[in-house]
Amino acid sequence: MASPAPKVRVGVGVFVLASKNEDRENPRFLIGKRKGSHGAGTYALPGGHLEFGEETEDCATRELLEETGLKVTDIRFMTATNDYMPDDNKHYITLFHVCVRQNDDDEAQLLEPDKCESWEWVTWNDLLEWTKAQQDPSREGEALKHKLFIPLLNLAKQRPGIRPTDLC
Repeated sequence: MASPAPKVRVGVGVFVLASKNEDRENPRFLIGKRKGSHGAGTYALPGGHLEFGEETEDCATRELLEETGLKVTDIRFMTATNDYMPDDNKHYITLFHVCVRQNDDDEAQLLEPDKCESWEWVTWNDLLEWTKAQQDPSREGEALKHKLFIPLLNLAKQRPGIRPTDLC
């Protein structure tokens, strides 16, 4: 009997801005280093799988609370990417959302240490620089320091010029 064909899944990635008053050109946001699943060792946004019948904003809220303990507000859809990962035999459509913390003093907790090594605040310019390094073979050593999860890499490729603060 043949195995069923792989399915395209829906992922949700969330840009949690560090504050309501972020620099529009170079906002700070939360990122973590994945472990224990596909994309292990790469940097990614908090997020996860959309469940059947779930609103995407509810998924973003749920995943953030499960992974970081952060309560957020003003969740909005940002854009989507098409993320084919042949090495992992996976294909996702990733729905990116943006939001802010309810309280700017709240810090992310590491609530799923089997899935993420740590959380840190980085800037949009950091992300763009890491993307360039990952796409340039001459910068291989630099690219390995901050290797991005395919959906984040594709965000820069497929949606050039977009920023999380475009919706603010």
